[in-house]
Amino acid sequence: MSRKKSVDPELAAKLSRRNMLGVAAGTGAAAILGLSAATPAAAGERGRGHGHGKTEPVLTPGHLGIQLYSLRDKVNSLGFAKVFEELERFGYDEIEYAGYSQGNAGAITIPQLRKLARNHGLRPIGSHVNYADDNNPDAYSFAQNLEKVLDDAQALGLEHIGTASGPFRHGNTVDAWKRAADDFNTYGAAARKRGMKFYQHNHAEEFSFASDQPGVRLYDVLLAETDPKLVYLEMDIYWAFAAKHRFSQTGDGRPAPLDPLKYVLKQPDRYPLFHVKDGVKNEEARDGYDMVDVGDGDIDYKKFISAVNKTHNGRKTHHWQAEHDNPVDSLLFAEKSADHLHSLRERRGHH
Repeated sequence: MSRKKSVDPELAAKLSRRNMLGVAAGTGAAAILGLSAATPAAAGERGRGHGHGKTEPVLTPGHLGIQLYSLRDKVNSLGFAKVFEELERFGYDEIEYAGYSQGNAGAITIPQLRKLARNHGLRPIGSHVNYADDNNPDAYSFAQNLEKVLDDAQALGLEHIGTASGPFRHGNTVDAWKRAADDFNTYGAAARKRGMKFYQHNHAEEFSFASDQPGVRLYDVLLAETDPKLVYLEMDIYWAFAAKHRFSQTGDGRPAPLDPLKYVLKQPDRYPLFHVKDGVKNEEARDGYDMVDVGDGDIDYKKFISAVNKTHNGRKTHHWQAEHDNPVDSLLFAEKSADHLHSLRERRGHH
């Protein structure tokens, strides 16, 4: 059950105005907010009954997180304390960091940040740190300051520490990605010594093809050349589907079907983390989608999450981080995403 409290009338009115502007055409404010059947409580009541068979949440209770990059504007203006307060109210369990400063809201220390998250019942599951900045020896990155990055991650109590940088440090050839894989193995070994897992988060370009071997998908090189006990993956599902749109042909034009879910089902233990980001299909767009709030798009998260949960220990070992790169209203995005993901139900025993 979510910790989510009822939504205040002022927010409902704001949503209703947005609806009139066509932001969520065809949906009333109550439906956007999940105030009716979409709320976890209502969905649970529906599942208990009257001959329709029992249901359970598709999303494992306790495993809903959010990538704080989505809320960077509010972190900067309001600070972590206010943002965490809202996330707790929305029913989030976990957070993934994208930096540890709060801009105009003032200075905060790593110990203060850890305590703040704990006070709001938010488990820090991971963090995105830059892979490399070879022009700056003082850069806060894995390549330049590995021990500092790991010190901070450990002080925050993170289970995972990773990067959203593509493995293009040395180029886009097969050998360049083998070198990047060696880097990642090094970071993974150092993280493991401290009881953490190192991970890489994809965008679409990781699924492109090597410049020197147009039949070789670069992501496959990364998987093959990294030690699965040292290097883990966070699949950004939206960008993986964008890659399906963009890179289903090799560099020399031969068919190369791409199914993001199959990557996960083949090696589920390598994918502890996921980004849940939604898009409306648009064949004219470069990526094949226009990014929207979770639940407003065409990516079938009920099917995707359910399939992953069917893997060995899947419901216990996978974590789902809601994200939108540039939401119109970041707190509203966070609330709608939590409502939608908590509302997903399936027949008990389906997994």
